[in-house]
Amino acid sequence: MDITGSVALVTGANRGIGRAFARALLDHGAAKVYAAARDPESVTDAGVTPLRLDITDPGEIAAAVAAADDVTVVINNAGVGGWGTTLLEGDLDGARQAMEVNFFGTWAVSRAFAPVLARNGGGALVNMLSVASWAARPGWAGYAASKAAEWSLTNALREGLREQGTLVVAVHAGFVDTELSAWTDAPKITAAEVAEQTMRALAEGRGEVLADDRTREVKSALGRPPAP
Repeated sequence: MDITGSVALVTGANRGIGRAFARALLDHGAAKVYAAARDPESVTDAGVTPLRLDITDPGEIAAAVAAADDVTVVINNAGVGGWGTTLLEGDLDGARQAMEVNFFGTWAVSRAFAPVLARNGGGALVNMLSVASWAARPGWAGYAASKAAEWSLTNALREGLREQGTLVVAVHAGFVDTELSAWTDAPKITAAEVAEQTMRALAEGRGEVLADDRTREVKSALGRPPAP
């Protein structure tokens, strides 16, 4: 699709990857970018339109649909880590929050904006996923489960929105240099790299972004038997 002249909405756009998405959209010629965040006052970049949106709040989702009924691109970026829940320790509250935000929140926003995209010609829906969609670890079992569920949701959305002409894009990445990954010194790519690769996928009509070497390695190994 042609990003030039498009109208986009990015959730979690006040920082990290969401902020990079908003900037990249403007750099590629988007006519308007709604920068959605739970606290719109935390959106400080020039050129964007701040929008209040907690993706777990049905009332705020409905209000966002009413305010942004001209969108042609929706980027579901808002998410949480739920790091407090490991496989065998910690309560399950972190894992439940990860599922509530990453899976159910993304689902709620997608189903609410799908009719808007249809009315505006189809457009595109982008979901920010993770290498954890395919590679679970004991330290973040809840987060990985939420991203695996979000990947499944993305595939269902691709099938369900095909007839209305909506391009559905799954963006997978390993560690990205944001606050969410500040706890690790593992190699990271930048949020700007993720955003730029996503812009290219939109322009080329591709349904998947594998943003780094680790993600590409994990995806290519999906057909192998699990290690004993």
